[in-house]
Amino acid sequence: MEQRRRCQLQILCQELGLTPDILTGRGLEYINEALTHTSSGQPQSHEQLEFLGDAVLRLAATEFIARSQPHLTVGERSALRAQLVSDRWLAAVGKEINIERLLQVGAVAARDTAARNTLRAEATEALVGALYAATGNLDMVHRWLTPYWLHSSAVLLSDPYRGNSKSALQEWSQGHQLGLPSYKCEQRSWCHGDLHRFLCRVTINGRTLGEGQGRSRRKAEQAAARSALNQLQKKIDKGLACPVTT
Repeated sequence: MEQRRRCQLQILCQELGLTPDILTGRGLEYINEALTHTSSGQPQSHEQLEFLGDAVLRLAATEFIARSQPHLTVGERSALRAQLVSDRWLAAVGKEINIERLLQVGAVAARDTAARNTLRAEATEALVGALYAATGNLDMVHRWLTPYWLHSSAVLLSDPYRGNSKSALQEWSQGHQLGLPSYKCEQRSWCHGDLHRFLCRVTINGRTLGEGQGRSRRKAEQAAARSALNQLQKKIDKGLACPVTT
């Protein structure tokens, strides 16, 4: 490994608050491998460490939830963990630490702006695997990720819909024997980074209850469901027993 690359990775470890022992042995080599994408054409790439990181991340998140949220049921813990290990969450962490500055990727992958979040998520997960491979335990993973998990879990647990408005709306509609919500999306833009690329409307019993926009169909559907839930709550607060049929 070139000295310049070694220094860059040492600085990253310091920024992540990792202890010096991660820099000994093969620690930096694992981290370098985690930050080397398959598209780079190099002999070793992130894939094996990403595979390992997937399992390590789930175990570490499970331990975090058990310690920080012991009052949650198994179902609630499972739902929270799904959010704390999701590709979206990994991509956000990768963006926070500016992981792209250290990624070794091929020219084509580097130009693919639509895949940027995927690259961030894969590299972040591979980095989790690298920390475990270097130390043989979860200590460094917890040291790095606990502050992010504390923030994310606080936000998610303060959200009555736990970050999944579609599921919450479906539970509400089925609980009132109204069937399943129906979503209709239309593409308004062909730019991958456009936050308003898709417009979605959600209906129950033929009545439009909300609409939302997003850069993907999934995000637009979630935004529409969240809008519908907010509108329903306002009507419920006014004393309407079943806002859709009233």
